[in-house]
Amino acid sequence: MRIRNVALVGHQGNGKTSLAEALLFAAGVVSRPGRIENGNTTLDTQPEERERAQSLTLGLASFDSDDYRINLLDTPGYIDFAGDADIALQVADMAVFVVDGVSGLQVSDEMMWAIAAERSIPRLIFVNKMDKDRASFDATVEDVRAHFGQGVEPIELPVGEARAFTGVCDLLTEHTFFYDTGTTVERDEVPPQIAEHERAEHEHLVEDVIQIEDELVARYLDGENITVAELDRALRSGFANASLWPVLCGSATEMIAVDRLLDFICRLGPSPDDVPPRTLEKAGRTVQLPCTADGPTIAYVFKTQTDEYVGQVALMKLLSGTLHADDVLINQRTGNKERVHNLLTVLGSKTTSVGVASAGDMVAAIKLSDVATGDTLAPAGSTFQVHQLVNTQPVYGIAVTPQRTGDEEKLATALAEMVRDDPTLHADRDQETHQLVIRGSGDMHVQVALTRLHRRFGISVNTEPVKVAYRETLAEAVQAEGRHKKQSGGHGQFGVATVRFEPLPRDSGFEFVDETRGGVIPKSLIPAVGKGIAESMARGGREGYPLVDIRATVVDGKHHSVDSDEFSFKMAGALALKEAIERGGTKVLEPIFHVEVTVPDALQGDVLADLARRRGQIEGTEPGDNGTTAVIASVPQGELLDYAVAMRSMTHGRGQFTATFARYQERP
Repeated sequence: MRIRNVALVGHQGNGKTSLAEALLFAAGVVSRPGRIENGNTTLDTQPEERERAQSLTLGLASFDSDDYRINLLDTPGYIDFAGDADIALQVADMAVFVVDGVSGLQVSDEMMWAIAAERSIPRLIFVNKMDKDRASFDATVEDVRAHFGQGVEPIELPVGEARAFTGVCDLLTEHTFFYDTGTTVERDEVPPQIAEHERAEHEHLVEDVIQIEDELVARYLDGENITVAELDRALRSGFANASLWPVLCGSATEMIAVDRLLDFICRLGPSPDDVPPRTLEKAGRTVQLPCTADGPTIAYVFKTQTDEYVGQVALMKLLSGTLHADDVLINQRTGNKERVHNLLTVLGSKTTSVGVASAGDMVAAIKLSDVATGDTLAPAGSTFQVHQLVNTQPVYGIAVTPQRTGDEEKLATALAEMVRDDPTLHADRDQETHQLVIRGSGDMHVQVALTRLHRRFGISVNTEPVKVAYRETLAEAVQAEGRHKKQSGGHGQFGVATVRFEPLPRDSGFEFVDETRGGVIPKSLIPAVGKGIAESMARGGREGYPLVDIRATVVDGKHHSVDSDEFSFKMAGALALKEAIERGGTKVLEPIFHVEVTVPDALQGDVLADLARRRGQIEGTEPGDNGTTAVIASVPQGELLDYAVAMRSMTHGRGQFTATFARYQERP
């Protein structure tokens, strides 16, 4: 069985899921294509996807077409869920970019193309929705070529557009395929209305394809006729090495030319052993692992999902070797043994048991003890490990508390499971603000996570904005006395400490110094003064924020031979700090983040102006690739809480940013 691993990628609404349905129907896997608006598609399996009528997670459909085994990965197009599309491009051997024939190239198309190009993944473009009003194949190809280069090669032309779209003409064979109510008619002639255009495109395609093989160039220049089979061979080679990007067209919803796409995937698409060997880590070294059935059994868990009936389902690509049901492998992350019970093939939400899987194939396993997205399973003694490429930084967060008392532990467990399935989702408790914060790639990503939290675990939460972890420090040096005296009969409490407080440079922490003389405070009790000051600093200053960067020097004090103890001098230290705050005041410190915003050059001015409004300190700009600029700035965290949403709106989804903590500085 020849394997084809295919990822459908592109902007939201371009018709990826509809195309997946059409491919399943063309292969005879389903009796009728599902429709997104009806909520009955094979690959949108989550209730949230059907509710929102869009893909929100990676879907897998494994099926056979003639002698080929196709693993079809349907990816979300919305930018918040780009992490799943990124995962698909890790394990696919080719990518089909589904482009809207009406809208042309859009934001997610460009983002995913950049990732695929960086990894040298073979790519083809399917111009979809050619049956819609205002669809234009030529305009779309021109747009794609302007962005991606001259390697973009149409290999067929539409016959008619919009409502007049009835078929396609193959530029290599110069045959035309007409579609009418589910039937395909092939003719060995070109319709007169596109004959001139077809001839020009045919010659252009031939001249470009023969460049793949020097022998074909020489023969062509000698006037020899190059056969279709030879052109096919060269086309396949150029496609496999990602130097040539074929363009096909059709309509997924009307089933026009979908069979041609399926044929191209099978006939000319690369198999797992056609693409370069996978790069893995082995004992701290980078190694190349060929995809062969007689190699070591290495399985990469590219996605985990939770099914309400069977529990966790681990989707795996077998990078090498042969995997049998009940084989035992070692999770390279945990070191634990994992017995692969119930080896399954996946078709959306449906699974079928299989006994064995070979290198390059994609399968699933259930009831594994402890696996997460990104884990590598290998034989005992092996140290092969896949380097996790997905590294989407969370840019939007919201704080949550359970609505029901007593659900705190249940909430923590549920979030841990969700984060294990989705590496782009983070959940952590801020040690300073004590908030439990869920962070993701955007507001929609987080909102969908909260919806799943309620559906899967029955946990409803209250939400609130993320608090900024401000701090305080003393505004000036000041000397203060702390006096603690308590007498209520019997053993009393007495302690007096005179302390000089000084603000320190940022990140100096707390320094405690003893400069007392003459035993005014017993040496054994002096540390208690520092402990009392430190505990009081943690409780907060005038504004209620923790105090930092202070030196406290004990210079004098008094004690009583009977009534003085550790508690008394802890209280004296705390009271001395309180007095210092009242006399000298405090300054609030705010966290400053290092921000890098990458935007198209034309939007640089808008970003600079917006960052200035957010009290950002612009540190510079750097030219990027493909007409982009990186704006570098230092911005207070309090001004970044809504930045992910605002920047996406301001840049029409074309901007990206990263933000990392840099320092604390005084708040104006």
